[in-house]
Amino acid sequence: MLSVVGLGLTAAALAVVLRQYKPEYALLVTLGAGVLIFLWITGEAEPLLRQIERVITLAKLPGEYAQVLFKSLGICFLTQLGCDTCRDAGESAVAAKVELAGRVAVLVLSMPLYQKILEVAGSLFSL
Repeated sequence: MLSVVGLGLTAAALAVVLRQYKPEYALLVTLGAGVLIFLWITGEAEPLLRQIERVITLAKLPGEYAQVLFKSLGICFLTQLGCDTCRDAGESAVAAKVELAGRVAVLVLSMPLYQKILEVAGSLFSL
């Protein structure tokens, strides 16, 4: 974790200096640091993802639930990285659109689960 904080602080300091002279380079530095930190997080999160998968298997839930969960987490992480990068570039309007796209993507991805929940609820009410 110390290396991630070090990378983040170094990138932030470098971006502040570059923003005065070459703003386009500052954006590249922050984007590069964000991608590197994201790659580190995904590598470190592997044991956590395996644990979630074990819990889903022990609960005897369909594998489809795990797929939706993992894909949703990926969408959330990528959306956050994109939004933060847009905000760093001073494009808060674009960041808001990226957030909206991420929300819609998660909703579309989870729609089959909502349908199953409604089916179960409907069968419980008809009893």
